[in-house]
Amino acid sequence: MNPDLLTQQLALFLDVLEAGSFSAAARRHAFTPSAVARRIDALERALGSQLFARTTHVVRPTPAGLAFAERARRILAELHQAQAEAVSLSSAPEGLIRLDAPAPFGRRHLAPALADFLAQYPGLDVHLRLIDSFVDLRGDHLGKVDVMVRIGPLADSRLIATPLAPMTRIACASPAYLQRRGVPRRPEELLDHDGLDWDALAPPFAWRFEEDGRLLLARPRRMRMLANNAETLLFGVLGGLGIAHLPTWLCSEYLVSGELLPLFCAEGLPPTEPSGIHALHLEGEASSRSRLLLAFLRQRFGPVAPWDLALQQALASSQG
Repeated sequence: MNPDLLTQQLALFLDVLEAGSFSAAARRHAFTPSAVARRIDALERALGSQLFARTTHVVRPTPAGLAFAERARRILAELHQAQAEAVSLSSAPEGLIRLDAPAPFGRRHLAPALADFLAQYPGLDVHLRLIDSFVDLRGDHLGKVDVMVRIGPLADSRLIATPLAPMTRIACASPAYLQRRGVPRRPEELLDHDGLDWDALAPPFAWRFEEDGRLLLARPRRMRMLANNAETLLFGVLGGLGIAHLPTWLCSEYLVSGELLPLFCAEGLPPTEPSGIHALHLEGEASSRSRLLLAFLRQRFGPVAPWDLALQQALASSQG
């Protein structure tokens, strides 16, 4: 839909809601009441839902209309902001963007994306700081940096979170280990295997599997390696030490190449976790430069993450 037409329709809908009649809304837009009615009819047909209950002298919002009004206000605000940013960025953007991110994800995915971003916008500069542990889950570094990339649950409501990519976790092991110890067919069989796991601050959905519609916790009894760094666990799995439950952004390329084998994936990739990969900033403090970067990263990593897309294709080929 034309963005200008959508803006006009949403603004007209909200004016009818506020004014309580087609006639009052018509005066605000220099339309006739019948023209307002036709436009509202067209919006209702497009949505497939009645937004107003009409009487001779007044129109009242339906429950669907009230619910849609909340979204319409947000959509209208986003459209106005997007138009303002398009105008502000019509000239070549300039300036510095400061951000930090988890080191493993930053090295594997964020750094290549930033290189492409900077090539596209030669007037912009980036200061990237990679961290090995989440000592700053509350966003205390904001102010020192403009944007933080975080993986996992988000708790602090004062932060604005921009979703970048979904989060999928998969149990995997090397072919050598599985040949030596056998392939577990169900998560419960992990108990009799060797594993590699997080030390202390473990991800909340590690070793949790969906089976028969319920969430099951199953992990190896013996952990051959504990570490507080995701790449360390990956190297241990590649070395044949045992089974790990790793995020696909970390292990996808090795699963595609066959250096690691996926477990419990007869029906494809496991469901995504409720939490994902987000970029965080303080409310109202994201510069136009930062928003430009966030839009670039969202397109780069979503809606289906490139590492998951490659893995889905590899799983489909192996099962075909």
